[in-house]
Amino acid sequence: MSIVNHEKAHPLEQRVIVPTGGSPPSPALLKEMRKVNLHPIHLYGLTETYGPVMACSWHPEWDALSNDEQAKKLARQGHTYNGSDQVRVVDDNMNDVPRDGTTVGEVIMRGNSVMLRYHNKPEETEEAFKGGWFHSGDLAVWDENGYVELRDRAKDIIISGGENISSIEVEQALSEHPAVYEVAVVATPDEKWGERPKAFVELKDGKEITAEEIITFGKEHLARFKVPSVVEFGELPRTSTGKVQKFVLRNKEWEGREKAIG
Repeated sequence: MSIVNHEKAHPLEQRVIVPTGGSPPSPALLKEMRKVNLHPIHLYGLTETYGPVMACSWHPEWDALSNDEQAKKLARQGHTYNGSDQVRVVDDNMNDVPRDGTTVGEVIMRGNSVMLRYHNKPEETEEAFKGGWFHSGDLAVWDENGYVELRDRAKDIIISGGENISSIEVEQALSEHPAVYEVAVVATPDEKWGERPKAFVELKDGKEITAEEIITFGKEHLARFKVPSVVEFGELPRTSTGKVQKFVLRNKEWEGREKAIG
Protein backbone atom coordinates (compact mmCIF):
# COMPACT_ATOMS: atom_id res chain seq x y z
CA MET A 1 0.00 0.00 0.00
CA SER A 2 2.78 2.43 0.84
CA ILE A 3 4.40 1.73 -2.55
CA VAL A 4 1.38 2.39 -4.76
CA ASN A 5 0.46 5.52 -2.79
CA HIS A 6 3.97 6.98 -2.83
CA GLU A 7 4.30 10.32 -4.61
CA LYS A 8 6.91 8.83 -6.96
CA ALA A 9 4.90 5.71 -7.82
CA HIS A 10 4.78 5.02 -11.57
CA PRO A 11 4.18 2.05 -13.89
CA LEU A 12 7.18 -0.28 -14.01
CA GLU A 13 8.64 -1.28 -17.37
CA GLN A 14 8.78 -4.94 -16.34
CA ARG A 15 5.90 -6.99 -14.95
CA VAL A 16 6.59 -7.88 -11.30
CA ILE A 17 4.82 -10.76 -9.53
CA VAL A 18 4.08 -9.87 -5.88
CA PRO A 19 2.90 -12.53 -3.40
CA THR A 20 0.67 -10.88 -0.81
CA GLY A 21 -0.98 -12.04 2.41
CA GLY A 22 -1.55 -10.90 5.98
CA SER A 23 -4.74 -8.87 6.23
CA PRO A 24 -6.88 -9.48 3.13
CA PRO A 25 -5.94 -6.80 0.57
CA SER A 26 -8.94 -4.92 -0.79
CA PRO A 27 -9.90 -4.96 -4.48
CA ALA A 28 -9.12 -1.22 -4.48
CA LEU A 29 -5.51 -1.88 -3.45
CA LEU A 30 -5.15 -4.74 -5.95
CA LYS A 31 -6.37 -2.46 -8.76
CA GLU A 32 -3.80 0.19 -7.83
CA MET A 33 -1.02 -2.44 -7.78
CA ARG A 34 -1.85 -3.58 -11.31
CA LYS A 35 -1.82 0.02 -12.55
CA VAL A 36 1.92 0.22 -11.73
CA ASN A 37 2.59 -3.25 -13.24
CA LEU A 38 2.70 -5.05 -9.89
CA HIS A 39 0.79 -8.30 -10.34
CA PRO A 40 -0.29 -9.71 -6.97
CA ILE A 41 -0.83 -13.37 -6.13
CA HIS A 42 -2.96 -13.74 -3.02
CA LEU A 43 -1.65 -16.31 -0.52
CA TYR A 44 -3.31 -17.54 2.67
CA GLY A 45 -1.85 -19.28 5.70
CA LEU A 46 -1.35 -19.00 9.44
CA THR A 47 1.47 -19.36 11.94
CA GLU A 48 -0.01 -22.78 12.71
CA THR A 49 0.42 -23.89 9.08
CA TYR A 50 4.06 -22.83 8.70
CA GLY A 51 3.27 -20.72 5.67
CA PRO A 52 0.68 -20.52 2.87
CA VAL A 53 -1.82 -23.33 2.32
CA MET A 54 -3.87 -21.58 -0.39
CA ALA A 55 -3.13 -19.41 -3.42
CA CYS A 56 -5.39 -17.48 -5.79
CA SER A 57 -4.28 -18.97 -9.11
CA TRP A 58 -4.84 -16.86 -12.21
CA HIS A 59 -7.14 -18.17 -14.94
CA PRO A 60 -6.26 -17.16 -18.54
CA GLU A 61 -9.90 -16.30 -19.26
CA TRP A 62 -9.68 -13.57 -16.60
CA ASP A 63 -7.48 -11.58 -19.00
CA ALA A 64 -10.62 -10.47 -20.82
CA LEU A 65 -12.25 -9.06 -17.67
CA SER A 66 -12.20 -5.42 -16.64
CA ASN A 67 -9.66 -4.25 -14.06
CA ASP A 68 -12.47 -4.06 -11.48
CA GLU A 69 -13.56 -7.64 -12.09
CA GLN A 70 -9.97 -8.91 -12.09
CA ALA A 71 -9.38 -7.22 -8.72
CA LYS A 72 -12.46 -8.93 -7.26
CA LYS A 73 -11.16 -12.31 -8.46
CA LEU A 74 -7.69 -11.64 -7.03
CA ALA A 75 -9.09 -10.55 -3.64
CA ARG A 76 -10.07 -14.14 -2.87
CA GLN A 77 -7.74 -16.32 -0.82
CA GLY A 78 -7.88 -19.06 -3.46
CA HIS A 79 -7.61 -22.83 -3.29
CA THR A 80 -5.16 -25.45 -2.10
CA TYR A 81 -2.27 -26.37 -4.35
CA ASN A 82 0.06 -29.32 -4.90
CA GLY A 83 2.32 -30.01 -1.96
CA SER A 84 0.10 -28.09 0.43
CA ASP A 85 -2.65 -29.10 2.81
CA GLN A 86 -6.32 -29.99 2.57
CA VAL A 87 -8.62 -27.03 3.21
CA ARG A 88 -12.39 -27.04 3.67
CA VAL A 89 -15.12 -24.56 4.57
CA VAL A 90 -17.58 -26.14 7.00
CA ASP A 91 -20.67 -25.46 9.09
CA ASP A 92 -21.01 -25.99 12.85
CA ASN A 93 -21.43 -29.75 12.30
CA MET A 94 -18.23 -30.06 10.23
CA ASN A 95 -20.18 -30.51 7.00
CA ASP A 96 -18.92 -28.75 3.88
CA VAL A 97 -20.92 -25.61 3.12
CA PRO A 98 -22.45 -25.32 -0.37
CA ARG A 99 -20.03 -23.99 -2.98
CA ASP A 100 -22.32 -21.09 -3.84
CA GLY A 101 -20.12 -18.14 -2.93
CA THR A 102 -22.60 -16.95 -0.30
CA THR A 103 -22.92 -19.56 2.48
CA VAL A 104 -20.49 -18.70 5.28
CA GLY A 105 -18.54 -21.35 7.18
CA GLU A 106 -15.26 -21.78 9.02
CA VAL A 107 -12.00 -22.53 7.22
CA ILE A 108 -10.44 -25.74 8.52
CA MET A 109 -7.35 -27.61 7.37
CA ARG A 110 -5.03 -30.54 7.98
CA GLY A 111 -1.84 -31.91 6.46
CA ASN A 112 1.82 -32.40 7.17
CA SER A 113 2.54 -28.67 7.37
CA VAL A 114 -0.09 -28.06 10.05
CA MET A 115 1.26 -27.96 13.59
CA LEU A 116 0.77 -30.91 15.96
CA ARG A 117 -0.24 -28.92 19.04
CA TYR A 118 0.19 -25.72 21.03
CA HIS A 119 3.17 -26.02 23.39
CA ASN A 120 2.02 -26.93 26.91
CA LYS A 121 -1.59 -25.94 26.12
CA PRO A 122 -3.61 -29.18 25.96
CA GLU A 123 -7.03 -27.52 26.32
CA GLU A 124 -6.34 -24.98 23.56
CA THR A 125 -5.01 -27.79 21.36
CA GLU A 126 -8.11 -29.93 21.89
CA GLU A 127 -10.37 -26.98 21.03
CA ALA A 128 -8.37 -26.06 17.91
CA PHE A 129 -8.37 -29.64 16.56
CA LYS A 130 -12.00 -30.62 17.04
CA GLY A 131 -12.90 -33.43 14.66
CA GLY A 132 -9.28 -33.98 13.64
CA TRP A 133 -8.98 -30.75 11.67
CA PHE A 134 -7.31 -27.47 12.63
CA HIS A 135 -9.93 -24.75 13.05
CA SER A 136 -8.60 -21.42 11.80
CA GLY A 137 -11.30 -19.19 13.27
CA ASP A 138 -11.63 -17.55 9.84
CA LEU A 139 -15.09 -17.32 8.28
CA ALA A 140 -15.34 -17.68 4.51
CA VAL A 141 -17.43 -18.67 1.50
CA TRP A 142 -16.60 -21.28 -1.15
CA ASP A 143 -17.43 -20.81 -4.84
CA GLU A 144 -18.23 -23.38 -7.52
CA ASN A 145 -14.57 -23.53 -8.60
CA GLY A 146 -13.31 -24.25 -5.10
CA TYR A 147 -12.00 -20.72 -4.46
CA VAL A 148 -12.24 -19.59 -0.84
CA GLU A 149 -12.93 -15.96 0.05
CA LEU A 150 -12.63 -14.78 3.64
CA ARG A 151 -15.55 -12.91 5.13
CA ASP A 152 -14.10 -12.25 8.58
CA ARG A 153 -12.44 -13.57 11.67
CA ALA A 154 -15.12 -15.11 13.90
CA LYS A 155 -14.27 -12.55 16.59
CA ASP A 156 -14.56 -9.67 14.12
CA ILE A 157 -18.10 -10.37 12.91
CA ILE A 158 -20.40 -7.51 13.93
CA ILE A 159 -23.84 -8.64 15.12
CA SER A 160 -26.24 -5.73 14.77
CA GLY A 161 -29.88 -6.32 15.62
CA GLY A 162 -29.42 -10.01 14.87
CA GLU A 163 -27.82 -9.38 11.46
CA ASN A 164 -24.23 -10.47 10.82
CA ILE A 165 -22.03 -7.80 9.25
CA SER A 166 -18.62 -8.67 7.79
CA SER A 167 -16.06 -6.06 8.80
CA ILE A 168 -13.96 -7.04 5.76
CA GLU A 169 -16.86 -6.37 3.38
CA VAL A 170 -17.37 -2.90 4.87
CA GLU A 171 -13.63 -2.15 4.82
CA GLN A 172 -13.32 -3.15 1.18
CA ALA A 173 -16.28 -0.98 0.18
CA LEU A 174 -14.98 2.13 1.97
CA SER A 175 -11.45 1.53 0.65
CA GLU A 176 -12.79 2.28 -2.84
CA HIS A 177 -13.08 5.97 -1.93
CA PRO A 178 -10.19 7.81 -3.62
CA ALA A 179 -9.29 9.73 -0.44
CA VAL A 180 -8.98 6.63 1.77
CA TYR A 181 -5.54 5.17 2.45
CA GLU A 182 -6.73 2.37 4.74
CA VAL A 183 -9.76 1.63 6.87
CA ALA A 184 -10.50 -0.68 9.80
CA VAL A 185 -14.03 -1.50 10.93
CA VAL A 186 -14.95 -2.86 14.37
CA ALA A 187 -18.09 -3.23 16.47
CA THR A 188 -19.01 -0.37 18.77
CA PRO A 189 -21.71 -0.54 21.49
CA ASP A 190 -25.20 0.57 20.50
CA GLU A 191 -28.11 0.88 22.92
CA LYS A 192 -30.73 -0.06 20.33
CA TRP A 193 -28.97 -2.64 18.13
CA GLY A 194 -26.41 -4.04 20.58
CA GLU A 195 -23.56 -3.40 18.14
CA ARG A 196 -23.00 -1.15 15.16
CA PRO A 197 -19.99 -0.92 12.81
CA LYS A 198 -17.56 1.93 13.40
CA ALA A 199 -14.97 2.89 10.79
CA PHE A 200 -11.47 4.09 11.63
CA VAL A 201 -10.15 5.80 8.53
CA GLU A 202 -6.61 6.82 7.62
CA LEU A 203 -6.59 9.26 4.70
CA LYS A 204 -4.05 9.61 1.93
CA ASP A 205 -1.56 12.46 2.28
CA GLY A 206 -3.10 15.78 1.33
CA LYS A 207 -6.66 14.43 1.21
CA GLU A 208 -9.55 15.79 3.27
CA ILE A 209 -13.02 14.34 3.69
CA THR A 210 -15.77 14.45 6.31
CA ALA A 211 -17.37 11.59 8.22
CA GLU A 212 -20.67 12.40 6.51
CA GLU A 213 -19.05 11.96 3.09
CA ILE A 214 -17.66 8.55 4.09
CA ILE A 215 -21.09 7.46 5.38
CA THR A 216 -22.80 8.67 2.19
CA PHE A 217 -20.23 6.78 0.10
CA GLY A 218 -20.92 3.67 2.17
CA LYS A 219 -24.66 3.95 1.52
CA GLU A 220 -23.95 3.91 -2.22
CA HIS A 221 -22.01 0.63 -2.00
CA LEU A 222 -23.49 -1.30 0.92
CA ALA A 223 -26.82 -2.31 2.40
CA ARG A 224 -27.91 0.44 4.78
CA PHE A 225 -27.60 -1.69 7.93
CA LYS A 226 -23.94 -2.39 7.11
CA VAL A 227 -22.93 1.28 6.82
CA PRO A 228 -20.88 2.56 9.80
CA SER A 229 -22.74 4.84 12.17
CA VAL A 230 -19.55 6.56 13.28
CA VAL A 231 -16.33 7.43 11.45
CA GLU A 232 -13.09 8.37 13.22
CA PHE A 233 -10.06 9.71 11.36
CA GLY A 234 -6.43 9.21 12.30
CA GLU A 235 -3.42 6.94 12.01
CA LEU A 236 -4.27 3.27 12.52
CA PRO A 237 -2.40 1.17 15.11
CA ARG A 238 -0.10 -1.31 13.39
CA THR A 239 2.31 -4.12 14.16
CA SER A 240 5.99 -3.87 13.24
CA THR A 241 5.12 -5.47 9.89
CA GLY A 242 2.38 -2.93 9.13
CA LYS A 243 -0.68 -5.06 9.91
CA VAL A 244 -3.54 -3.10 11.47
CA GLN A 245 -4.19 -4.09 15.09
CA LYS A 246 -7.97 -4.20 15.12
CA PHE A 247 -8.02 -5.60 18.64
CA VAL A 248 -6.59 -2.28 19.89
CA LEU A 249 -9.49 -0.41 18.30
CA ARG A 250 -12.02 -2.98 19.51
CA ASN A 251 -10.73 -2.89 23.09
CA LYS A 252 -10.91 0.89 23.07
CA GLU A 253 -14.58 0.80 22.03
CA TRP A 254 -15.59 -1.81 24.60
CA GLU A 255 -13.47 -0.68 27.55
CA GLY A 256 -15.37 -1.17 30.78
CA ARG A 257 -18.28 -2.97 29.10
CA GLU A 258 -19.30 -6.57 28.56
CA LYS A 259 -19.96 -7.33 24.90
CA ALA A 260 -23.57 -8.41 24.53
CA ILE A 261 -26.54 -7.97 22.24
CA GLY A 262 -29.45 -5.92 23.54
